[in-house]
Amino acid sequence: MFDSLKVLKAGSKRQQKAYDAIRKLNVLQDLAPYHPVLCGTLPLGIDVEQSDLDIIMEVHDYQGFTKKIISLYQDKKDFRWKETEIRGERVIKANFHYFGFDFELFGQAVPTDKQNAYRHMVIEHKLLEEYPQIKEQVIQLKQQGVKTEPAFCQVLGIQGNDPYKDLLVYGKAIFGG
Repeated sequence: MFDSLKVLKAGSKRQQKAYDAIRKLNVLQDLAPYHPVLCGTLPLGIDVEQSDLDIIMEVHDYQGFTKKIISLYQDKKDFRWKETEIRGERVIKANFHYFGFDFELFGQAVPTDKQNAYRHMVIEHKLLEEYPQIKEQVIQLKQQGVKTEPAFCQVLGIQGNDPYKDLLVYGKAIFGG
């Protein structure tokens, strides 16, 4: 299992600062009942200046979760939240700025290790281990405004209509599972 927090703690100065922000915010402890997991580009070392800290959670009581995140984070800079639907799944998203980082809290009624954000991160981690030479190309595309999954697909020549789905299919084909 990819331990994104362990990577941050021992990583670059920016990764260590992100680790400190997460620790100071106490978000993982405060939201522990929702099984929070840090995902995204920062633990992978492919972040760009505008990259945020994505924390995914398993949420079944949307009303309780919403009350909790509002009570904990409404005083943070640029706080906003919304309830929406992504790929047919109901989700709650909260965003705010804290300790030099933009945070995105994401909750849906799916175990965190089954959520696409986590699955993408694991596949991207394996791809970067297997093909370290692609890291700079992915970062360059991200600096040009290309999202992470489309950047990986472009660099790897993965063809398809949906880079988010296509990356999952590709990862399953080469890594199994």
